Amino acid sequence: MAGDVSDGCVIVEQRPNIAIAAFVGIVAVLVAAFEFPPLLDYPNHYARMWLLAGGITEQPFHQIYAIDWSRTFTNAGIDLLAYYLGPLIGVSFLARILLFLAIVSPPLGAIALHRRLFQGAFYWQVAILYFAWCATLIGGFINFQIGLGMALFFATVDHALQPGSQTALLLWRIAAGLLLTIMHIFSLGFYIALLCGLELSSTLEALAPRNIVRLCVRLAIGILACVLPAVCLFIYAPVLPNSGDADFGAIWNNSPTLILANLMSAIWTYASMVDALFLIPLVLICTNALRTRRLRLHCGLGVTVVGLVILSCVSPLHIMGTGWISWRFPIMAALGAMAMICPLSQLPRREALLLVTVLSCVVLGRTAWVGFNWWCGQADVANIRAVLAAIPKGSAILPVAHEPRDIPIGIEHRHFAWNENTFRHLPTLAVPFAHSFVPTLFTAKGKQPLAVLPPWTNIAVPEGNLLSVSVLDCPDLVESFSAFTPYLIDWRRRFDFVLVVNADLPDRYSGDRIPAGLKIVSDTPFAKLYAIDKGFMSSISAAPQKKCSDTMGVSAS
Repeated sequence: MAGDVSDGCVIVEQRPNIAIAAFVGIVAVLVAAFEFPPLLDYPNHYARMWLLAGGITEQPFHQIYAIDWSRTFTNAGIDLLAYYLGPLIGVSFLARILLFLAIVSPPLGAIALHRRLFQGAFYWQVAILYFAWCATLIGGFINFQIGLGMALFFATVDHALQPGSQTALLLWRIAAGLLLTIMHIFSLGFYIALLCGLELSSTLEALAPRNIVRLCVRLAIGILACVLPAVCLFIYAPVLPNSGDADFGAIWNNSPTLILANLMSAIWTYASMVDALFLIPLVLICTNALRTRRLRLHCGLGVTVVGLVILSCVSPLHIMGTGWISWRFPIMAALGAMAMICPLSQLPRREALLLVTVLSCVVLGRTAWVGFNWWCGQADVANIRAVLAAIPKGSAILPVAHEPRDIPIGIEHRHFAWNENTFRHLPTLAVPFAHSFVPTLFTAKGKQPLAVLPPWTNIAVPEGNLLSVSVLDCPDLVESFSAFTPYLIDWRRRFDFVLVVNADLPDRYSGDRIPAGLKIVSDTPFAKLYAIDKGFMSSISAAPQKKCSDTMGVSAS
């Protein structure tokens, strides 16, 4: 283990593999133990995967959904795996594998690239595991997360091929572009960004005047090879998100505070203060390495990271029916930044032991914090499963929620960045576990291959949110929300049950009161199921309609 002698101290070989293996093992245990952790989109993806794996042939779903692969040319990686592998190994097992990959593949890909660039294993690679947990992971962006890992691994191979045959490199980039496009279009963009940084070289020698023409040609050919599969797939299936709507619906991070918060999405999980505390040791290590001139840097990737940070600041938050666009770039920049630097690469035994101890505590401690929140969330999942057991097969379920005025301490697992909730899509588990319809299953054209058949299209949305249960008592609000929640119109006739989640906290507008004409069927702390009294509709139509202001007045009193 001993190496060079510097200033009388023996420089030891750094061996981070034990800490990395421990992290991977703990993640595997968490994924195996918790079938539905509090990750925003994950239950919705699970329900869609269940349909694609064969559930669509069961009653009543063959009359509700159809599979149409021409609806999208990207963001289809887990859908393809569900369709082909789901029937063989089971959706529950496949979903766990995909979640495991979504967590570990981005940092492991960055570690692989780091080892390629700096020619060895270093304890800093343990620090890269910190970024396994971020807002896009807690948001349940499974395709995106796996795509990040693929892009980093592919960039590692790309760097190894660059000095060799240019034909082999070109063919590799075409193949990589195809796989990344299918998985997620943003992963293709990340790969291209990494490719450009690697072509710039570690010292930016490629930008020297004598090399600039050659660099431009290499970049042009490389980018063309990467995007060629995406162009071909788009020609085959010319669809984009938002169904071709001319209104892009862009929402921007238009203040310094929002931009700063957006950058924090690279680390944000269930409590930003906890995430920031775990980040402090990494910052101190970097500042110490910079101060003592023990920081190695790949300058080409530095240019890529700067570009990704700029994109993080100027990208819209939402556009073309797709949410949280600007969240994608900070985690790309963070992973790129961790791979481009190598602090404290040569250390004597005592300092090396201290470094790996600190980094292991940071990474494993933060993983334990996430695991604690997953454990806390299992009570909510159990409540949902208990309520779903009371639903007759073939029912139509209307999901709503209690929106609390204040979020109490102790339920951090229910919220993450910007107080976004993590339970929004738990009601979609009614699809696989109650064989019932929920209007908010992901069926967005341009992103998913699942299509809704008429007449169910009248009460389905491609992507949905959970509104307050008080809206059901507000005809004027139902009308104003009809553009993005058309299923609320005449909801008493269209649905059989109302499922209320987050029910153990009073709603900010209506408290614990529910709309008239609903009868409790299953009552748990987190989830409550109400049957809709169809005979109540005649009396409600004769009564004067309640205004939203009336509901607000009740809340204010």
